[in-house]
Amino acid sequence: MTQPPPATDATSSPTYDIPLQPTADEPPAAPRAKKPGRDRYLDLLRSIALVRVIVYHLFGWAWLTILFPSMGVMFALAGSLMARSLNRPAAGVIKGRIRRLLPPLWAFSVVALALMFIGGWNPTKDPDHGGTWGLVELLNYIVPIGAPPYPWSIGSKSGVLEDTWAVQAAGPLWYLRAYLWFVIASPLLLWAFRRLPWVTLLAPLALTAVVGTGLVKIPGETGNAVTDFAMFGGCWVLGFAHHEGLLKKIPRYLSVSCAALIMAFGIWWASGHKGPDGWDLNDIPLAQATWSFGFVVILLQYSPSWQELPGRLAKWDKLVTLSNNRAVTIYLWHNLLIMATVPLLDRLYELPFMTEGMMSALDTTYILWMFVLVWPLIGLTILSLGWIEDVAAKRSPRLWPNGAKRGGGRRKG
Repeated sequence: MTQPPPATDATSSPTYDIPLQPTADEPPAAPRAKKPGRDRYLDLLRSIALVRVIVYHLFGWAWLTILFPSMGVMFALAGSLMARSLNRPAAGVIKGRIRRLLPPLWAFSVVALALMFIGGWNPTKDPDHGGTWGLVELLNYIVPIGAPPYPWSIGSKSGVLEDTWAVQAAGPLWYLRAYLWFVIASPLLLWAFRRLPWVTLLAPLALTAVVGTGLVKIPGETGNAVTDFAMFGGCWVLGFAHHEGLLKKIPRYLSVSCAALIMAFGIWWASGHKGPDGWDLNDIPLAQATWSFGFVVILLQYSPSWQELPGRLAKWDKLVTLSNNRAVTIYLWHNLLIMATVPLLDRLYELPFMTEGMMSALDTTYILWMFVLVWPLIGLTILSLGWIEDVAAKRSPRLWPNGAKRGGGRRKG
């Protein structure tokens, strides 16, 4: 399963209810402490998760899945925001979440499918997605209920993009499918959580132990979807627990100790069930589920609920704001942009002043230059396509929403 990341409500700026002003017939309410416009600690976690996803997809370091389980963190943050939103009628909340998700997906789908078709892919003749069913599966590029089809090999290895570019570009769309499932299931999950909190919280781990270990095998993409739902379901419900205040009711030493034991089990399980990439937890569902669960418990237990980023973190304020306001755009496009760095860097070999030594140095540092180049490409994508997130959220389009006013100040929200 290709990771990535993220994000979705973990991606949109949270909205907060504004208290009504008292009428003329009502006494004024007693003064209250000012409610923060955003929880900057959660914003910071979301930004770190996005950066980690990009670095992981670029360098492929398996240990990053242990150092910071981005997807578990992003699902937990989205679950917390969803629980808050469900104070309103569920149908309207679900409609709003889907509306925010789909237009950015459609923009990506238009470009990705156009490149695939130009490259000669015909879904009706694809051996993996052939016939009429291949055309039906294309609907997942419009509404990601299932896995979208894409060719495993397209073009040639000597082409502008490597022949597996479609797999790399469309693979991360699994996250949108899982997010959509969680959004639709959230009213029922929150109802169950409020009545049986511990059962609802731990049930996804038990389900992962059944469907994620081979004990019960569900074939095809249905099995992958169920496994993803179970694997990160515990983190999503942890978001509920954070919003409902359940975690704060548990002594910190107890919750951290239990989380550490769950994480230790995950590492122990991973040690005996390594996948093709060794310690990469993305290939070991039960280890991913338990490690991410414990990691998120600790992060949320220590949640300081910052109104502003403190100390040295303050210098990252604008980038954190920008990445949160454009998280869907960043997540959708980052893999394709990583691959786009290759033909751009290859042009350097054709420069007339390139000596053999310079070419050798470029070979040695090639992936580092990919890392450097992908960020301005992400910036250009934010400028050209990020405004679609604003339109989807029924906001005025913004080119670079980093929270800075033209005068240099920062605005909230």
